[in-house]
Amino acid sequence: MRFYNQQHPFYCGIDLHTRKMYCCVVDAAGEILVHRNLQTRGDHFLRLIAPYRNGLVVGVECMFSWYWLADLCKTEEIEFVLGHALYMRAIHGAKAKNDSRKIAMLLRGGNMPIAFAYPRELRATRDLLRWRMFLMRRRVELLGHVQSTNWQYNLPPLTKKLRSKKNRDGVAARFGEQSVRKMVELDLSLIGQLDTHLNDVELYLERTAKIDDPQNFYLLRTIPGVGRILALVLLYEIYDIKRFESVGRFISYCRLVKCAHESAGKKSGSGGSKIGNAHLKWAFSEAVCLLLCESPEAQRFVARKEQKHGKAKALSSLAAKLGRAVYWMLRKQEAFNVETFFKN
Repeated sequence: MRFYNQQHPFYCGIDLHTRKMYCCVVDAAGEILVHRNLQTRGDHFLRLIAPYRNGLVVGVECMFSWYWLADLCKTEEIEFVLGHALYMRAIHGAKAKNDSRKIAMLLRGGNMPIAFAYPRELRATRDLLRWRMFLMRRRVELLGHVQSTNWQYNLPPLTKKLRSKKNRDGVAARFGEQSVRKMVELDLSLIGQLDTHLNDVELYLERTAKIDDPQNFYLLRTIPGVGRILALVLLYEIYDIKRFESVGRFISYCRLVKCAHESAGKKSGSGGSKIGNAHLKWAFSEAVCLLLCESPEAQRFVARKEQKHGKAKALSSLAAKLGRAVYWMLRKQEAFNVETFFKN
């Protein structure tokens, strides 16, 4: 957990919502100077903080509508801090709830847990990539619905995979009832439309990555089994490997290690599994499965670990090992080396 501990003459905490923003400005002594509800408009906000702009820092909890405020502060050269929502809740939870004042006080006291404010230049591309993942999951659900409908009516199994467009011809005609046939036709039509849009988005993302960061995109592709989609996810979710001070912070952010709970020198379990980047967790989990298909060394590594710890722990160990390798690959700007990977 990292905290914002710089000192300023004025601190502004904002309880940000879609239509309203409750602003609280305090001075270095903790005296409340302004405590007011505003519309979420940039001109209203700038007018409110105008008397305190010299040396002001603005803090807001990380929620979905922080983009415009971060961009406005950057344009106006105002210090902006994005607070980690889960950590903030743990720190300032209390009987009385007043988020804007507590955010300002967390800033003033050096107890504001920091979340990474993703830069505007690549933020939209990252969000498009995440939306592509959402649409891909909807496509898989539609394919699964066609299969489950086939089983529901006890028809002969579909011998060809429906992922391929050429294998979908005549599938709806298998069903006798007109309403069921119409439902399957709707599923197949949506799958076809998603295929068209997903192919277009993937091509756009690949071309964009080759402009934004071609070197790191190439390095990530050198990992056995990592194709363009996994490389894109790793590239845009990591952004800049230098923002992680150590390899331990990186693999923790990727949810590749468990957080130990200790009290009086005794370990009392683990937790915090939901803190970190879920997209990187998914990417490394997929990369490990593909690495096992491509690399005999990876298969031997998992087999050794499995004898002692079980299959799940063995795969987790390989994922954490791959996370460390990616960290040093991007740090040193070196391609993936299988011999070095399994030697260490």
